[in-house]
Amino acid sequence: MDKLEQIAEQIRQTFEARTAARDQALAQARALTRNCSMAIRAVHRDETDTMQSHLDEAEKLARSLKEALYGTFPDLYYAGYTQDALKEFAEATITCALVRQQALPTPVQLDLPSFTYLNGLAESIGEMRRRALDMLRQGNSAEAERLLGHMDDIFSILVTMDYPDAVTNGLRRQTDVARSILERTRGDLTFSLRGEQLERSLSRLAGEIPGASPLPDGTHLAPPLPPDED
Repeated sequence: MDKLEQIAEQIRQTFEARTAARDQALAQARALTRNCSMAIRAVHRDETDTMQSHLDEAEKLARSLKEALYGTFPDLYYAGYTQDALKEFAEATITCALVRQQALPTPVQLDLPSFTYLNGLAESIGEMRRRALDMLRQGNSAEAERLLGHMDDIFSILVTMDYPDAVTNGLRRQTDVARSILERTRGDLTFSLRGEQLERSLSRLAGEIPGASPLPDGTHLAPPLPPDED
């Protein structure tokens, strides 16, 4: 029993180190999530410089998290709050790249676990729906169709990842959510395109009828799109 106090002191030191690492990781995870959110908001507002500034800061925080935890406290690195923040990093980076028509970043480039990357990829579908609806409201159907194509491509990959949740960290639920978002977006886009086609047909018909006036500029026959709920 002479060594009991020495053993207890060693355990206390270990716990102190783990607690300090955990507290630092929580603070960094919150800062990472905040920067990712700001980057996504900036890309929707077409504020490229602000977007890039937040992405750069997010990348530094993600790298710092791994350097502080991966080798010494791997269980803290793979803890829920850490991986959730890294998932937000994946989502923000992927969303900004695809909206800006840049190359899709890879898990290796982002230095993320595969399951974290895939969950971020799945969540980016919601942000692309938001962007697509914004483009439809601005009359940019071609851009909305491009984004829908990316959403379709992502979903077609997600459904092939048929592995247990213990391996993918809940990807199946994210895939189900992505399916719902994709189908709603497809329906909204189809409805809007049909409205545009009808508008053009009526304008052409009005021009062919003597004495008839074409539809005034800015007239849209399709009802307004619903607000984006995602």
